[in-house]
Amino acid sequence: MMDLDAVADAYQEITSALTGVAVHYAVKCNPYPPLLARLAALGSGFEIASAPELDRLVAVGVDPRRVLFSNPVKMPRHIAAAHAAGVYQYSFDSAEELAKLAQAAPGASVVVRLAANEVPSDVPSEGKFGVDAESATTLLLAARDHGLHPQGVAFHVGSQMMSPQAWRAPLETVATVMDKLLASGVRLDVVNVGGGFPARYATAPPPLAAYGAVIAAGLGDLPYPVRAVAEPGRALVAEAGTLVTTVVGTATRAGQRWIHLDAGAFNGLMESLETGNQLRFPVRDSRDGAQRELCHLTGPSCDSQDTIMFDVELSAGLRTGDRVYIDSAGAYTTVYASGFNGFDIPRTRSVPARAGAGTAGGGRQVPPAVSEGDQPWM
Repeated sequence: MMDLDAVADAYQEITSALTGVAVHYAVKCNPYPPLLARLAALGSGFEIASAPELDRLVAVGVDPRRVLFSNPVKMPRHIAAAHAAGVYQYSFDSAEELAKLAQAAPGASVVVRLAANEVPSDVPSEGKFGVDAESATTLLLAARDHGLHPQGVAFHVGSQMMSPQAWRAPLETVATVMDKLLASGVRLDVVNVGGGFPARYATAPPPLAAYGAVIAAGLGDLPYPVRAVAEPGRALVAEAGTLVTTVVGTATRAGQRWIHLDAGAFNGLMESLETGNQLRFPVRDSRDGAQRELCHLTGPSCDSQDTIMFDVELSAGLRTGDRVYIDSAGAYTTVYASGFNGFDIPRTRSVPARAGAGTAGGGRQVPPAVSEGDQPWM
C-alpha cells in the first residue's frame, strides 16, 4: 500500500535539503504508475535504466526531455528508442558505450560515471560501474571526437548511505576531472551526485540537511559553477510503502518461533537476502498485543533462503490468518518480486488521500482501507 501524500512530503523534504540540486527520481526503485504521475505533478525529473522504464513515464505524461538515461551500459535498441522519443542525456563509462551512443543517439549529451566506493553503505555498491579520474577525462575528450556533447560527470556512493561525508571525496575527484578538461578546452555543464540518500528502517538516518550541506560545500569548491542533479529513489518512496502480509503458518523449531508469511524474499523483500538480513524493516502485527516474543519472519516458498528477518519482536501467539505489516517497504520491493514456487507477486494500491498525516512508517496501527474499485498494479 503506497501513501502518495507521504511521497509528496518526502519530495518536499529532499528538495529543500538539496538546495539548487535538480531532483530526478530513480524509476527502478518503484515504477508504480500513480507514484510516477504524482512525482511528475510535483515537478520531479526522472532517471531510467531502460527504454521500458521510459515507456512507463511517457504513459503518465512525462516529457522525455526531463529524463536522464543513467545506466552506463545500455542495449543499443534501448538507446535508439529513447533518442527517438526525445531523451538527450546519457551516462557511460567505456569507449564501447561511446561508440554505441554515437551511432544510436548522434549529437547526444553524455555524462561519464566515476567510481565512488570508499565508504561502505547499508546496501553496498558492488563496484560494477565507474572509472578513475584519468579515464573519465580521456572518455569525455573521446566523446567530443565522436560528435557527442561532453556534458558532465556522475557518481553513485551506494544505496542507503548513512554517512553524509561519503559525497566529499567523489566531489573532490570531480574537481580534478574538471581541471584536466579545462586544459583541453572542455568546460562541463553538469555534475550528477547520484542517489544513495537513505530512508528510515529500524534505525533513523542522519537528517537530509546534513547531506545537503556536504554536497553544497563540495559543489562550491569546484573550479567553476555547474548545474547539479541528484537521482534519489529510496529516500522518496521507501517510507511511503507498507507491505500487508498474512500469516500462513507458524512453528516452533529448536525453541525458536517461526512465522511464515504469504510474502517473502522472492515476493518483494529481496533486499533481505542482498544485505544478509541486516536491512531491518519496521514490523507491526494485527494483534498489537502487550505480550511480545521474538520471532523469525520467513516467506511462503519451500526454500531455506527465503527468510526476511531474524529475532523480530511481535505479539505473542500469532497464528494463521493474522496480519503482519512491514513498513518502509516502498522501495526495491515489488520491482524485485517474482512468482517463484507459484506464489503471487504483491499487488500495489494507493492509500486514499489524507490530511496532515505522517508517513507510512510513522506509527499508524493499521493501514487505512482502500476502495474495492482500486485497480491493482503488478
